[in-house]
Amino acid sequence: MLPVYQHICDFLNHLGFDVTSLHVVDKDIAETESSITEQDIYGRDMNLLKKSDCLIAEVTVPSIGVGYEICRSLGLRLPVLCLHKPEANVSAMILGNPNIQIKEYTGQEHLENILREFAESLKNRDA
Repeated sequence: MLPVYQHICDFLNHLGFDVTSLHVVDKDIAETESSITEQDIYGRDMNLLKKSDCLIAEVTVPSIGVGYEICRSLGLRLPVLCLHKPEANVSAMILGNPNIQIKEYTGQEHLENILREFAESLKNRDA
């Protein structure tokens, strides 16, 4: 999934987003996570979330941590977009939440269109 995460980050940067979670896609940074404590990771991720304007999560591969970040984002009243491939087994807690935009994508172009639409919706929200 790393190439998909990298493409999402690159495309969001291209759209003008300041992507704060580059540690997810940078192999060198990810390797250094083994040398920091869970408390440090939690503090870093929560601080990044508090500075964010939205959360975009690729949820094809289930992650308790990402689920927690989605919940915290909703608590902070951030717009949340969850992306997944058709074969994903996405939690009913995500699929059933009316405050989360959930989009299934079938390829790179489809994914880019979804990201572009979400970016536009954020601009319209702020206008």
